[in-house]
Amino acid sequence: MRVFMTGATGWVGSAVVQELVGAGHKVTGLARSDEKAAALAATGADVLRGTLDDLDALRSAASAADAVIHTAFNHDFSRFAENAQQDRRAIEALGSALAGSNRPLLVTSGFAHLAPGRLATELDVPSSDPSFPRRSEAAARALAERGVRAATIRLAPSVHGLSDHGFIPILIAMARETGVSAYIGEGRNRWAGVHRLDAGRLYRLALEQGATEPAYHAVADEGTPFKDIAEVIGRRLGLPVESRRREHFGWFADFAGADMAASSERTRSLLGWEPTGPNLLSDIDQPGYYAVR
Repeated sequence: MRVFMTGATGWVGSAVVQELVGAGHKVTGLARSDEKAAALAATGADVLRGTLDDLDALRSAASAADAVIHTAFNHDFSRFAENAQQDRRAIEALGSALAGSNRPLLVTSGFAHLAPGRLATELDVPSSDPSFPRRSEAAARALAERGVRAATIRLAPSVHGLSDHGFIPILIAMARETGVSAYIGEGRNRWAGVHRLDAGRLYRLALEQGATEPAYHAVADEGTPFKDIAEVIGRRLGLPVESRRREHFGWFADFAGADMAASSERTRSLLGWEPTGPNLLSDIDQPGYYAVR
C-alpha cells in the first residue's frame, strides 16, 4: 500500500514506519524540519515537508494514498487545549480526503478518562469529559459515522523502550529535581504499558487487516501500579520512594494520579497480535533509561 503518515519521525511513528517499510509498503511521511526530513528519508520513506496546520497539503497527500496513519500530536502541555484543536482539524482534513473511498484512516489516542477503576476494553466509548480537551478518537468516530473507514489505536500511557521521551522520562526528571520518587495516595492507580516496537507492529497489522474495528488497544501490560513504577525509579536513582500530594506533580498530576489500565484481549484475537518486547517494569529497570541526555 501507499501509506501517508503524520508523526512519522516521532517515538511511535518511527516504529510504524520501520514496520511498514519492512513489510514492503510505500510510506510518505510528514516532516516539519530539515533534520526530521533527513531522518525520515534515511528509512526509505518519501518526505512531505509541512506541519499539521498545512491542511491543504494533508488533504492532498491523503487523497493520493491507499491508507493514512495519524500519529502526530504536539505534546507541549502548556498549550494542550490549542494542540488538541490542531489535532482535531488535522484528523478532519485527512478524513475528508478519504470520504467515499473505503480507504482506511488510523488515528492515535489514549486511555485518559476512559474507564478508571477497571480494565478498559476495545468496546468502551470515550466520554466527553470537558476537563480533557483531546478529542482524537471522537473525531475519528465522527468520520466513521459519515462513512469514512476510520479507526483508533489507543496507546498505553507508557510506550516504553530505550530513548523513550514520554511519561517515564518525565517522572525520572521530576524525581531528580525534587529528590524523591513519588506517587499519589497509596499509588494503586495503574498504567498500562507497551513496548514501542510492539506498538509499531500493531499499527501495521490493523492497517493490513482493513481497520474494521472502531478501536484497537496497543497494550501489553494491562495495569502496573504507579507505586511499582516509582519504586523502580527510586531504586535506580538512589532516592526515597514516598507518597506525595497531587501538588507535588504540578501539571503532570492528572496523569500521575490517573488509573489507565486496559485489556487488549479483543485486539490480540482479531489481529493475531502478540507483544514480544520486555514488560514495563523490566524495561525501565535498565541503566540506559537513566542516562542524562
